[in-house]
Amino acid sequence: MRPSHLLLAVLVAAVWGVNFTVVEIGLGHFPPLLFSALRFLAAALPAVFLVGRPKVAWKWIAGVGLVLGVAKFGLVFVGMDAGMPAGLSSLVLQIQAVFTAVIAAAVLGERPSRVQALGMLVAVAGIGAAAVDEGASGPLGAFVMVVGAAAAWGVSNVLTRKAAPPDALNFMVWVSTVPVLPLLALSLLTEGPADDLAALRGLDWQGAGTILFVAWVSTVFGFGAWGWLLRRHPASTVAPFSLLVPVFGMSSAALFLGESVTVPRWCAAALLVGGVALTTLAPSRRAAGEAGTPGTAGMAATAANRRPDGSDAPDARGASGAPDASDTQTPPARRPEPTLTPRR
Repeated sequence: MRPSHLLLAVLVAAVWGVNFTVVEIGLGHFPPLLFSALRFLAAALPAVFLVGRPKVAWKWIAGVGLVLGVAKFGLVFVGMDAGMPAGLSSLVLQIQAVFTAVIAAAVLGERPSRVQALGMLVAVAGIGAAAVDEGASGPLGAFVMVVGAAAAWGVSNVLTRKAAPPDALNFMVWVSTVPVLPLLALSLLTEGPADDLAALRGLDWQGAGTILFVAWVSTVFGFGAWGWLLRRHPASTVAPFSLLVPVFGMSSAALFLGESVTVPRWCAAALLVGGVALTTLAPSRRAAGEAGTPGTAGMAATAANRRPDGSDAPDARGASGAPDASDTQTPPARRPEPTLTPRR
């Protein structure tokens, strides 16, 4: 990987880590579900008119939009609004790799290797340590919401793997159109129109800045740059950079929000990041799948193995660091070459 590409991968991880701090600031301006709806609205418009028509079936766009946009991000924003720290949220969400592996094994038939199984156990131990620490110092219910968000993220990763979109940015922009109305409806039902109107009337430069950051910088730039890297490098080379997200997330939260990082939390971070690394970087028993942050590595690596007409190429997909399954295809038998008598 070129130095400029390496710096871009680190920059994307930094953006996604700092994004949790920005979300925490934004929650001071908006109710969580309204904030999430505005985020997707800003990510979809005007980009949806610039990226072209969807390149996958609408059922995949709708499925990922509901699971990722409504369930995953809705739970994250509500959990953080209920007291889950930004830095800890960035760490706990990495358990999505374990959920992805388990769901892929059940749905796609990929059995984890022994190393992956060990990684899952280590990551779960890290979640347990984080839960004990958070239960002693914060609302455990908010912690559970973020774990639920990680589970929804795992489901969306598998759906994305099945969709196999050839263009990550196009896919994410169209996915962003789906959650807007459901999130707005949930916000009106649970947060109330009075609070929503008050938040919109009180919109200032800081609140608008948080919406633009999470929509354009974190979503449009982040996913676009990540997909660009994955089209030029193997997923196994790019995916490990996603492990830097909680590093930047916890550091930025400590720096800008004054969040304390306790010794038990550092232990939980070491266990969780180490377990996720083993889970995502070890090859599975079948042809190793592709994953990474928000399923982008999976979609890009899968797309790289598609012909222009959208059919699967016959060559097996390369191993990478993640739990989405890939089918191993047997190359067609070749006819024996005729024996030629050399000329004298």
